[in-house]
Amino acid sequence: MKSRPHNSPNLIYSVGTQVVSLRQVQGTNGEAAQPAGAAGVVVRSPRDREHPYRVRFVDGFEGPLHHDQLVLLAEYKQGVINDATQTHSTQGLYDRVIYRCVIGSRAYGLDNDESDTDRRGIYLPPADLQWSLYGVPEQLENEVTQEAYWELQKFLILALKGNPNILECLYTPLVEHATPLAEELLAMRAAFLSRLVYQTYNGYVMSQFKRMQADLRNQGQVKPKHVMHLIRLLLSGIHVLREGFVRVEVGEFRTQLLAIKNGDMSLDAIEVWRRALHKEFDQALKVTQLPERPDYERANEFLVKARRLAVGDALP
Repeated sequence: MKSRPHNSPNLIYSVGTQVVSLRQVQGTNGEAAQPAGAAGVVVRSPRDREHPYRVRFVDGFEGPLHHDQLVLLAEYKQGVINDATQTHSTQGLYDRVIYRCVIGSRAYGLDNDESDTDRRGIYLPPADLQWSLYGVPEQLENEVTQEAYWELQKFLILALKGNPNILECLYTPLVEHATPLAEELLAMRAAFLSRLVYQTYNGYVMSQFKRMQADLRNQGQVKPKHVMHLIRLLLSGIHVLREGFVRVEVGEFRTQLLAIKNGDMSLDAIEVWRRALHKEFDQALKVTQLPERPDYERANEFLVKARRLAVGDALP
């Protein structure tokens, strides 16, 4: 599971950030100048976590505090409310997984002996926890096992927006676990497809293209994996618009995509292919039979049904 934002090992609070001291702050005379729990503002930030901040407190006193000796004021006031760490560690949410599948290179048919197995899926929290002050995390992650599970509502919203990673979860041929409720979701997966795929996939393609440009500027070369995913996304988007179906396995394009991944295709050849695919993608939008928008009402009905079923003890 991801760390909370203020615990990121690289984060340094900026000047002006409101904080709370987690320990007593001593003055120059060695006596307590501020108690633990005193609120202040950062007036000087260090270059790294090895050095202290300088914090000004409400009475004007300034003192040094290291990163682990203070906390954001907003986080301090919040306590454990909506604390995903608290929820995850105490409620056994991994036991509430209703759907688990494999995506990534193994689902694309681009894997080798060293490829990871990327598992993704959906979890349905118990109703009491969903309604509680603590709430539930939008996503569970286990980096060791390469697993990630979205809370059902978050998954549905991303699917309605045409998120490629989410749509691939619904269409991957590698399904490891699906409860009856999840089977119902798979049966209605076409309801999430719309012309929004064009905008969303284009957004992801542009992100990959920016990565390529950054690699060229900073390192003088591109990362083959980024290039391959750009081409794969274009191929996938074209297929969705033309066929109304997300084809996860790359099929007849496997040899070419592996050539890119292995650095065996020249950048000039890749660029010619990329430009041709962009034209195909634009043309596919003109002829697609997909609706302008996904079926929001059907997705909402499914979510309400799932929430009602989550009241019971058994996982639906």
